[in-house]
Amino acid sequence: MIATVTDSPSRRASGSLFSLAYGDALGRPTEFLTVTEIVRRYGPAGPRELTGDPALVTDDTQMALAVAWALHDAPGYAPEVVEPLLRRRFVEWAVSPDNNRAPGMTCLRACAELDRGTRWQEATVIGSKGCGANMRVTPVGLLDVDLDTLAGLAQLQAGLTHGHPTGLAASELTAYAVRLLRDGAELADLPALLTDRAHGQRTVYRGDWLGDLWQRPGERTAEEFIARGWDECLRVLGRLDAALARPDDGGDPCRLTGEGWIAEEALATALLCALRHPDDPVGALARGATTAGDSDSIAALAGAFVGAARGMAAWPVDWSTRIEYADQLATLAAPHD
Repeated sequence: MIATVTDSPSRRASGSLFSLAYGDALGRPTEFLTVTEIVRRYGPAGPRELTGDPALVTDDTQMALAVAWALHDAPGYAPEVVEPLLRRRFVEWAVSPDNNRAPGMTCLRACAELDRGTRWQEATVIGSKGCGANMRVTPVGLLDVDLDTLAGLAQLQAGLTHGHPTGLAASELTAYAVRLLRDGAELADLPALLTDRAHGQRTVYRGDWLGDLWQRPGERTAEEFIARGWDECLRVLGRLDAALARPDDGGDPCRLTGEGWIAEEALATALLCALRHPDDPVGALARGATTAGDSDSIAALAGAFVGAARGMAAWPVDWSTRIEYADQLATLAAPHD
């Protein structure tokens, strides 16, 4: 077990971005395996070593990099400035030959429409709340912006492909969790802090960022549209609280908080993995990778949370040079160092 070490806030920001990729790489080969198959291959502790040189990641890290580059290139964070940059980076990802890691169909369908120049509120897959909405939002949580801007950016980047209100709300909560941890919050305090945020934002529709997105599903009001997403997040946070109140039996966390294919469950199950292993960062990622659900996304988000809490010092020293896209991760992390 690696001793618990806490870095400076800037190194925690870098740690969050790198650790998302670490979790993604550990979960990549286990995503479509049963827990029995994973344990047979890696032992009961799950995968704890990066394999390959470089250690390959999935579309989760690729799309997080797309978001990070869009924000890196932005001269400001107003919606009319950021939207075309996100659009360009998403489309470039979609047509890249490196986009060969079993990408989600929602992202591909929406990016095809974005590539045609379709207005994003019409390009998005309105009924999808897949975890693609929040698997890539970590870079938003690392920005030094006010919370309203953080919320708007998190929901906008989600909304370009996933138009369901739960995808929007879960993305905001994911970015907010990263921000809290980067700024020194304790992992154990996150469930209550996220629940408070969800209650406080329940009927806040960010029209300056989302435009008329709410009108497409036929909701009566924008407030009712967004409340539906926050309510689903509150329900899964309740399941997280119930899971944490029970002793850890060492089994698949997906049984308690969901398999992670949808946004709110990816958030809750990743948090459960992080909270079950507060003093063993690699163990948190391995726990996420040892699941019957969307293992790479769960482990990636667990990495984003643990990395934001513990920083770069929490990981084996050679991982930062062995991970795929290490040069891009280092460049994008540099402003935080």
